[in-house]
Amino acid sequence: MHEGDSLRLVRSGTRAVGIDPGPDVRHRLGPDTTVVEATSDEVLAGTTVPDLLGGLPIDLAFIDGMHLFEYALRDFIGLERWCAPGATILVHDCLPLDAETSARERSSVFWSGDVWKLPVCLAEHRPALDWRTVDVEPTGLAVIRALDPTSTTLSDRYEEICERYLPLGYEAIGDDKGSRLRLVPGDWESIAGWL
Repeated sequence: MHEGDSLRLVRSGTRAVGIDPGPDVRHRLGPDTTVVEATSDEVLAGTTVPDLLGGLPIDLAFIDGMHLFEYALRDFIGLERWCAPGATILVHDCLPLDAETSARERSSVFWSGDVWKLPVCLAEHRPALDWRTVDVEPTGLAVIRALDPTSTTLSDRYEEICERYLPLGYEAIGDDKGSRLRLVPGDWESIAGWL
């Protein structure tokens, strides 16, 4: 959300909320768009989400933040519980390029972090979710559907999941990342065929 690039695309009449602990919005945003200066943990752990959305549930959410698995996992948990039937959650940086740029610690100018572990985790712990990773530049986008706001599986197992997934490195999916990440080509025809 940082500079508001995504939020500036929101059409008039659509309620949108951006969350960032240090926003630096450089675009004019629509009248139905709110920017909350806080961490996603602060906002999503509370009961303020319905208030921010005027009592409406979430139809579409976009996770793009700290580039670390545990943050993306907490964001997913926090967002899903407020989602409408048929909602979609998008997660940035789910197609790692290589071991260096997809590591937990940043050691290069370009860095996507280990967010790619989230779809792998969901496949194991929430098999009823319908998701794919779309091969778009630079590091993919996971599209997650068939959400269940009543599920507590991930929150109940959060510590256990982190203990298992945090140590994983790129080699866990390297040669098999296309199938492990349910990769879909980034063209509209392929995406529409899945949707």
